[in-house]
Amino acid sequence: MSGSEKGVRRRVITPTSDPTNADPLLRPRGSHQYEAQPNGCERAFVQRNKIKWFWAPAFFGFWLLLYVAISIPACHRLPRPLTIQDEAKHPDQFIAERAENNLRELVSLGPRVVGSRQNEMAALKMLSQKMQKIRSGSANDIEVDVQVASGSYVHWSMVNMYQSIQNIVVKISPKGTNSTTYLLVNSHYDSVPAGPGAGDDGSMVATMMEVLRVLAKSDKPLKNPVVFLFNGAEENPLQASHAFITQHKWAKYCKALINLDSCGNGGREILFQSGPNHPWLMKNYRRAIKHPYASTMGEELFQHNFIPSDTDFRIFRDHGSVPGLDMAYTYNGFVYHTRHDRAEIFPRGSFQHTGDNLLALVRQIANSPEIEDSSKYAEGHTIYFDVMGWFLVFYTETEGIILNVIVALAAIGICGFAFKLMSVGSGIKLEKILTRVLHTLLVQILSVVVGAVLPILLGLFMDAVHLPLSWFSNSWLILGLYFTTFFFGLAIVPALYFHYTKDDKLPIGQRIQLLLHCHCVLLAILTLIFTICGIRSVFVLMLSCLFYTVGLIINIATKLHSKDVAWVIPHIVCTVPPFVFFAYFSHGFFTTFIPMFGRFGENLNPDLAVAVFSVAVGFLCCGFIIPVLQLFNKSKTIICGLMGITLLCFIIAMTPVGFPYRPETNVQRFAVLHTKRTFHDAENHVRRQESGYFIMPQDRRTYTVKNAVINMTLAQRIGSDCEKEINCGLPLYNQRWHKTRKNSLWIPASEPVLGEDVPTVIVLSKKQLSSTKIRYEMQLSGPNHMALFIQPLNGAKVKDWSFHQAPLRLNFEPPYFIYFSWGVNGDPLKFWLELEKPNGNWNSTTLELGLGGHWTHHKDLITPDFKKFLDSFPKYVDATPWPASFESRIY
Repeated sequence: MSGSEKGVRRRVITPTSDPTNADPLLRPRGSHQYEAQPNGCERAFVQRNKIKWFWAPAFFGFWLLLYVAISIPACHRLPRPLTIQDEAKHPDQFIAERAENNLRELVSLGPRVVGSRQNEMAALKMLSQKMQKIRSGSANDIEVDVQVASGSYVHWSMVNMYQSIQNIVVKISPKGTNSTTYLLVNSHYDSVPAGPGAGDDGSMVATMMEVLRVLAKSDKPLKNPVVFLFNGAEENPLQASHAFITQHKWAKYCKALINLDSCGNGGREILFQSGPNHPWLMKNYRRAIKHPYASTMGEELFQHNFIPSDTDFRIFRDHGSVPGLDMAYTYNGFVYHTRHDRAEIFPRGSFQHTGDNLLALVRQIANSPEIEDSSKYAEGHTIYFDVMGWFLVFYTETEGIILNVIVALAAIGICGFAFKLMSVGSGIKLEKILTRVLHTLLVQILSVVVGAVLPILLGLFMDAVHLPLSWFSNSWLILGLYFTTFFFGLAIVPALYFHYTKDDKLPIGQRIQLLLHCHCVLLAILTLIFTICGIRSVFVLMLSCLFYTVGLIINIATKLHSKDVAWVIPHIVCTVPPFVFFAYFSHGFFTTFIPMFGRFGENLNPDLAVAVFSVAVGFLCCGFIIPVLQLFNKSKTIICGLMGITLLCFIIAMTPVGFPYRPETNVQRFAVLHTKRTFHDAENHVRRQESGYFIMPQDRRTYTVKNAVINMTLAQRIGSDCEKEINCGLPLYNQRWHKTRKNSLWIPASEPVLGEDVPTVIVLSKKQLSSTKIRYEMQLSGPNHMALFIQPLNGAKVKDWSFHQAPLRLNFEPPYFIYFSWGVNGDPLKFWLELEKPNGNWNSTTLELGLGGHWTHHKDLITPDFKKFLDSFPKYVDATPWPASFESRIY
């Protein structure tokens, strides 16, 4: 051996078939130390440790197919309706055809506005005859009572006062019972001025009648009586339910409630409020229900005023402490409160769906032991949701907290274990892996932020270029405008991160798994935070964590987590169930909310709201799907294709396809009041008088009718009058109008024809109580619907009055709003006011009154000029018209 060879270590390569032991120089270029020879399936799908790019459309199509083929049909599935011919085979079941006949008969009366002949006489007569017919063939005791009541309460910041409104109350009891525990079932037969009220709420009245008929002739016993309240004044709002629960002789015995309402026309009725604090109701709902459809998230959205509506449920809860279930139709809200809310379009299957559920619920709750002393079972809030309409999941809030914490901590723990396995498998120290985890978590948070900002900016841009509501008739545009924009932001940030760190020793498959693990950790942290905040709807994040963790456990158990691509198979399989459920859940959410944007008013940018909703839904449904795009070859090109879809949909939005409105089906709403305004000075002289069209827009696109409607180019914002006239000098109809009054329009026009019963206030007496106090006794008379505004002047304060005391006790800001309506008795309303002036100077004016009058059901008062003006609106507009007046007086 030569000297030069001394100290040289020789390496002998032993032949082996194991590629992981082969000399690195002898390995094929591009091979990975863990890579096995690809099989046929891998060759079809995988290239260079990534999925071939042309499978990306199939990947998107797979999820879209699940949504279209499973989630959407589940959201709209209705049972087969039973006909009268089926009754012989199903003698003790709800018959949808009978309910449909009931609805057609009720709707044929026309709009049923409080105070109208249709509501106070025709509807009352029809319902009374139906009840007497049911009573004659009953196997149970049935009592029918017509309640006429007067009263008041505070609705939001308005005193809601009523006189002689009517209810039809029917009690069905087992023969010979002496039970004083009643179940209350409620719906309303009145309607808004312009609408037939088929969906809202004639459909529920018709359903109640049929349920009552089945119970009356049934041999199945009822343990406790059931009270059916057909209430005649809900749209006013909520007056008749207040009259019943505070004054009726049976009210004190009602221990539980089923409230039935609607903000649409058909579909499935959703249970969106329960209790409160009475889990036993949900237990009975789960036992009895045949077609479950319920959501805790709907309850939280409604109770936090995300939905611009209210139901009688609140009245029974707040004024009678009656726990219950609140259910409503939400499908086809486009026709809600319009003249297109007709019986002809109401699906018969919806009757069967609701009827089956209501009949079963009534029997279950009326016979339950809990109803006899429900206070024993008041245990807190509940979490509930249906799964695809198949079954109901229900648990208490305490159980929900425990479940959320366990799942969140388990998810974090399993992800932590996966990080350790990644360190072992790659040979990289755990500390360095955790550093990558921190970086990847920050990248994922940034991607969510970027993904959220982009659609929000697009929503602002769509509004700025006068393209809001382009998805109103074609809701699929939301997917192309806002979801794809969010997905682009969610995907492009990690794609850029991977591109600029491509020299990382971790294979791309492992890095994508790391991204998914970080997303799971992020969801787990959010679950814990929202649980601490008491948000019950956080169960959706918990479910997302749960299914991802199951998929991760499968990957670890099968050692697929160490593969470059194969790990995606268990991941996708375990992502399918939550995706299908969340897509079902979200479709119902959008089906409910999209029509509502047509009546949210001008103040809200609907595209901004839809952008935010899209971000939330996209994050929930696709948070574990979009990162998989990084596993495709040409991933950045695929991701940029999403923005191509957004651009295409933006172009479509500018075409007639993107025009929001369609005649009869997707209408634009306006309230149009032919109004006379008269303002008096302190000497009772008329200082200003004018007539015109007072227009209250219901959405953002008032400008779409500008060139079509007569004199619309002359329309002026009423805002300037709000600075100098009491309540803008407008005959505001309700509290919602009061909130948006500054957005209203005024077009000068000829004088309206008003009824003989013009609103009038007479001072009956004026008495000095002390040097600083004075008392007015007054009398108000006028049409069925009036508004009284009270504004103290020159340092005066209202210290007492005959109205509800809450506005004074709670220091409401004047002018005070008193809404007053009457049903069958139009006697003048007598009231008194006590005012105080600390300086004792009664030489200056003390009080200003504003009087608004509404002739909401007097079609004979529509003048030819007014009719011509209404006819000039495009066919896609639903204008709700009536004559009105406003007058101010100073005292």
